Amino acid sequence: MSLNRDTIVAVLLLLFCGVMFWATTQIRDPGFEQMGAEVWPRLVLVLLSGLSLVYLVQSLRMGGDEAGSQAAQAKAAGSWWSRYQNAIYCFALFFGFLVTLPYLGMLLGGILFVFLMMSVLGGWSPKLVLMHAVIAVLSVGAMWSIFTFGLRVMLPAGELFTIF
Repeated sequence: MSLNRDTIVAVLLLLFCGVMFWATTQIRDPGFEQMGAEVWPRLVLVLLSGLSLVYLVQSLRMGGDEAGSQAAQAKAAGSWWSRYQNAIYCFALFFGFLVTLPYLGMLLGGILFVFLMMSVLGGWSPKLVLMHAVIAVLSVGAMWSIFTFGLRVMLPAGELFTIF
């Protein structure tokens, strides 16, 4: 049985999760909270480990031959740009989000980022644009509300809100 790239990446992710989980045992307990400081990192690592395990199982099912045929299909399908354009768009949009964060703030910047990401990757038809706008406002608005009102974490407001 030959290993493909996905299997190697899945194993590396599982090793990373194991090392990081071990590192959570080194987190100092400040002693003033009800829940330890290591709880949230461990929860995220358990979820990431589970997803990495699913990734490993799927990559083992795929086998070594399909990975080679995928590479051949990618080369036959087009150029380097067509293979990596979505990733480049994602990084460029996230960079734009980070640059505008001090001005727009987390709420408006997050809504704009999610809307643009969905529209760039999903299409620009009128029906899709409306759906992307609704999803962006509801999802980012809900997360912002949870952090602001539920957890009392003050997210960056941006200079736009200081004008009002």
